[in-house]
Amino acid sequence: MAQLKAGDRTAAAELVEMYYQQIYRYMRRLGHSRQISEDLTQESFFQAWCSINQLRNGRMLSSWLYGIATNISRLYQRRHKDYETTELKSEDVPDINDASDNVSLDEQLERLKMSLENLPIKLKETVVLHYMQQLVISDAAAAAGVREGTFKRRLNRALEILRGQVMW
Repeated sequence: MAQLKAGDRTAAAELVEMYYQQIYRYMRRLGHSRQISEDLTQESFFQAWCSINQLRNGRMLSSWLYGIATNISRLYQRRHKDYETTELKSEDVPDINDASDNVSLDEQLERLKMSLENLPIKLKETVVLHYMQQLVISDAAAAAGVREGTFKRRLNRALEILRGQVMW
């Protein structure tokens, strides 16, 4: 971290190499197209590099990067009011073992994808950060820029909506 703050380009390249795919998948899971996800991921790393001195030593680097990516995504959506999310592809959701053997599970997974696409963005972010990006609540809340209690309430509300739409 000290090397990053000192402006070491090698350390910056390592940071990008270590986190690029995670941030890109996060953008895809939020519903951005491939091209927009690539652009927003690059913008996230650019903003991280520009504000590296704001990173506090005690803060997790990954939650800090996810926070920047979340803000970049929100800003993009605000600037593009006509923005429509793209459909989630199978590579954008967690693997489920033996899903092909169970038609009911396949149907539920498809309903889950559709329901997730239609969640309000702040609720969608909570689900993606915690369940799909596998961040613990404290790190996911920091990435979303909210307190843990607020994050938990959003997550709870999102899960209620998803359960209502996915369960028969």
